[in-house]
Formats: sequence, structure tokens, C-alpha cells
Amino acid sequence: MRCLVTGGAGFIGRWLVARLLDEGHEVLAADDLSNGRSENLKGIEGTRGFLGFVNGDVKDPAFVADVFAKPFDAVFHLAASIHVQRSIDDPVPTFRNDAEGTLRVLEACRAQYFRQNGLDPDARAFDFDRDVPKLKVRTPRVAVMSTCMVYDLAGDKAIAETHAYRPASPYAAAKIGADMLAISYFHSYRMPVTVVRPFNTYGPFQKSNSEGGVVSIFLKRDLDRQPLLVKGTGEQTRDLLYVEDCAEFIVKCAMTEGAEGQIVNAGTGSDVPVSALAEMCATGGNKVQKIPHDHPQAEIMRLCCDATKANQLLGWKPRTTLQQGLGKTRAWLDENRWAW
Repeated sequence: MRCLVTGGAGFIGRWLVARLLDEGHEVLAADDLSNGRSENLKGIEGTRGFLGFVNGDVKDPAFVADVFAKPFDAVFHLAASIHVQRSIDDPVPTFRNDAEGTLRVLEACRAQYFRQNGLDPDARAFDFDRDVPKLKVRTPRVAVMSTCMVYDLAGDKAIAETHAYRPASPYAAAKIGADMLAISYFHSYRMPVTVVRPFNTYGPFQKSNSEGGVVSIFLKRDLDRQPLLVKGTGEQTRDLLYVEDCAEFIVKCAMTEGAEGQIVNAGTGSDVPVSALAEMCATGGNKVQKIPHDHPQAEIMRLCCDATKANQLLGWKPRTTLQQGLGKTRAWLDENRWAW
């Protein structure tokens, strides 16, 4: 299949590109490098099937039109602003990147979808009962990346897709808007769209500075012999999903007909307190210190995933234990100091 990965130079995007190439697909990576890094793709350049990297903003209609000049069989939309604190400080860029950017990509996919089925994407008289039966060509298949940060905290039960939303930050609200927009394209046009919701993903190539994930930050500080800093009480929990398992999940969602029009969670079903995670990452007697939380109003105190739907629809389960994933991530960070 010919695939597009927006946000393809990002942490998860890089692993998704690699997974698709391993499965024998052709892949074009697009990214504006506002959060992604071109270094992430260095080991991929030259790989058979890699169509290259294009630098541009998915909010730019001209850029999107140029990218979609040749049709795709599958589109994986990961490009987004992902930083909670930045969205609280200045909500507008996050809303535009996450909601408007998703709209631009969905519209490009709809235009291709209609043209391949002999419909005019610019016509203003789409009739569901008349036109949907004409939509025999089921490409591009679209996976839109969401976030577990849209949910209210888990209670006694883990978080399934029917769990209540609690948009505690403009970032979460923008992602909910983008998710609902994506699902509307399935209901309005029967486009093969799936919203993917991985829980807290970690692993090699994730940033280890203030923009990174908690695992990479803890491990980097431990390797640098600096105290591990826990925000707030440390009682907040995370369901930590290794990035290669996440990439496998996203591909399965896009390629599975039964996932069309669905929102699907991915996680391990086991959560760990952040303070306990810090102790797991600390070695050689390194200290763990608690510091004030920089955005306590947006904190979700318990995140634990119910991935039953992913298992039933996709036959997917995570393969990597937390201890295995921490070991792989530590080894990569130790060998790749440029990522610091």
C-alpha cells in the first residue's frame, strides 16, 4: 500500500513509518518539525519503500494539495500540538493545529475518496442514500491519532471507549473536536476512518527534555545523575505502552474493516504511580524529589486503559512488559546522547 504519515518525524510517527516499511508498504513522511526531528528518520532514509520526507504544515491547503497530488491507500494523521501546558498558556495554536489541521487532512482524504468513486468532491448536493452505494473503492483508509488525555480519571474500572470525557485542558478539548470530526466523516460519507487512542506511549526516540514523556525524562535524568523530579504528589498513575506495540496497534486499526467508524483505545490494562515509576528508573541510590505541579488543574490522577475492544476488533495485545520497555529505552538513550 502507498501510505502517508503526517507527523512522521515525530516520536510515534517515526516508529509507525518503520512498522509500515517492515510490512512492505511504501511510506511518505510529512512533518513541519515543530515537534518532530529530522534525525528521527536518519536510520530510515534509503530503506526500500521509503518515499521520502516533506516539510510542511497540514493547515496549509497548498501543502496538503501537493502532498495528495498522487493518491494514497492509507493515511495516518499524527501531526498535532501535544503539549498540555502550552495549550493552557496559549490555546489558539493548539486548536488550529489539532482541529483545523485534522480538517484539512480529512478534506484531502474525502476529495481523493470521492474522485476514486466517480463523485465530484466540490459538488454541494451529496445525497447519502443515492451516493453512498457508489462508494465501492475503500481508500484512503484513515487513522486519526487521539489521546487518553480526553478522558476523566479511571475509577474502580479501567477506561473503555465509553468512559466520560473531561477536557481538562485546551489540548484535550481540541483533540475531542478533531476526533468527533473524524468520526463524522464516517457517518456522513462512509469514509473508512478510525480514531486511535493509545495511552501513555514511551520508548526510543521520545524526547527527554521538558517536551518529552515521563519515562524518557526520568531515564535521562538518571543517566545524567540528576535527581528524578516528580510533579505533585506522585500518586497520579499512568498506563505505559511501549512504542512498537503502539505502532502495531495503529496499523491494525487502519487496515481492519471492522474498526471503521470506531474509536479504539490501546494500553496494557495496568497502571503505575508516577512516584513508583521514578523509583524504578532511579539507579545507584539516585534521589527522587517531589516538586510543585506546573498544571495541576489539567492533571488526570488515574489513567488505566481497558483495551478489550482492540483485542476483540483487531486481535491486538501489547507484547512488551514495562521492565522490558524501560530497559530498551534506557539502552537507546545511553547510546544516543544527541537525543538529549
